[in-house]
Amino acid sequence: NVGLSADNASGTFEETTMPATPIHVTAFIDRHRISPFQMMIVVLCFLIVAIDGFDTAAIGFIAPAIRAEWSLSPALLAPLFGAGLAGLMAGAFIFGPLADKFGRKTILIFSVMFFGVASLASAWSTDLWHLVALRFLTGLGLGGAMPNAITLTSEYCPDSRRSFLVTTMFCGFTLGSALGGLASAGLIETFGWRSVLIAGGVMPIVLGVVLMRALPESVRFLVMAGKSPERVAASLQRIAPQEDLRGATFNLATRPSTTSPVGHLFKPELLRGTLLFWATFFMSLLVIYLLSSWLPTLLRTNGLTLRNAAIVTAMFQVGGTLGAIVLGWLMDRINPHYVLATAYVLAGVCIAAVGPLAGSPLLASVAVFWAGFCVSGGQVGANALSAGFYPTDCRATGVSWANGVGRLGSVVGSVGGASMLAMGWSMPALFAAIGVPAVLAGLTMLTLGRLRHRQATLAVGATV
Repeated sequence: NVGLSADNASGTFEETTMPATPIHVTAFIDRHRISPFQMMIVVLCFLIVAIDGFDTAAIGFIAPAIRAEWSLSPALLAPLFGAGLAGLMAGAFIFGPLADKFGRKTILIFSVMFFGVASLASAWSTDLWHLVALRFLTGLGLGGAMPNAITLTSEYCPDSRRSFLVTTMFCGFTLGSALGGLASAGLIETFGWRSVLIAGGVMPIVLGVVLMRALPESVRFLVMAGKSPERVAASLQRIAPQEDLRGATFNLATRPSTTSPVGHLFKPELLRGTLLFWATFFMSLLVIYLLSSWLPTLLRTNGLTLRNAAIVTAMFQVGGTLGAIVLGWLMDRINPHYVLATAYVLAGVCIAAVGPLAGSPLLASVAVFWAGFCVSGGQVGANALSAGFYPTDCRATGVSWANGVGRLGSVVGSVGGASMLAMGWSMPALFAAIGVPAVLAGLTMLTLGRLRHRQATLAVGATV
């Protein structure tokens, strides 16, 4: 175990060979109530994912204005959307391992600043392909920011509240998306589409400055990496000011791995869990992006007015926000694997129900709400669960790579709707097919729950 000593009485911290009271950092966090310091971290990470949501929604609103100004065909807008998704995927794969090497705070601030500068530069794009390149760079920063926000929040949350706090933090994405839509409409009308990109660049840069001063590094990372003891003690003291940390040593339950963070994901004790998480994220994000991208078109094809189709589609996001909070609360009280497995299977049923009900705006809204509640809420819960699954030395990599694989699913979902429409299927058959990946995600979660139960049982048996 990694050990660091602190001497608060003298105000100095140094390595010591004297006997000391060992403090297990994870257990220390778990046994104390949530402090204002921890809530500040949740809020800061909430703001990070809110800006991500703002950017994701804003590009959809400015696309028509870009098309009109540059006289583009609808087909030429596809690379604009695809570049952002590709950047998100690449950013997740790149910045996760870097965060496990250099720290969550360092990479998180870099990612936020990076996508802020890229978004700001996008406002001065002179043609489509210039903008496409900068959208890829913006996505690259966003892809690194979101998983690391999840990781840092998770590492400061006690186990009994982790799922609820992480899922609540992630609701910033939905709020940011809503604000992005509202703000874009006013900005485009008054100042033009470039003003939206300027706003989307200035906000993360300002937030990045705040993060430099206010955001702490993960204490679990500091101990794992053998960093300065005063930083560990100072953060833990802010969680529990009443604790006396003089002469204490700090440790983690596991030793740092000798392999790379990516290599650790494929070690025997993590391999099957890693593959099951990847399958879940792929299926989940495939369904979410397919419905988000094509649901209005599918409903319009079935005869709904544009207004009714928009209202029904909005229920997907509303349900997802409430689902994230409720499922996170349940995950802290019931086996989280089974909560998510149930949610995903119910999502498949609700999605399949949209087809027969698509002709009725009211009934379709109810089905879409519950589909969003289960599948979008389940995806947020899966992020929280993956953060708790991986050990400290590869946690950021594990969460980021699961999101990266999930982005592959989002690309498949985004383009898959066109192929499904071209097949000429009936609405019931089409929505039943869309529900299948959600059910498969539920089965992978169920399998993961059983796997971890067996592993825990064997570990207990080995210690007896």
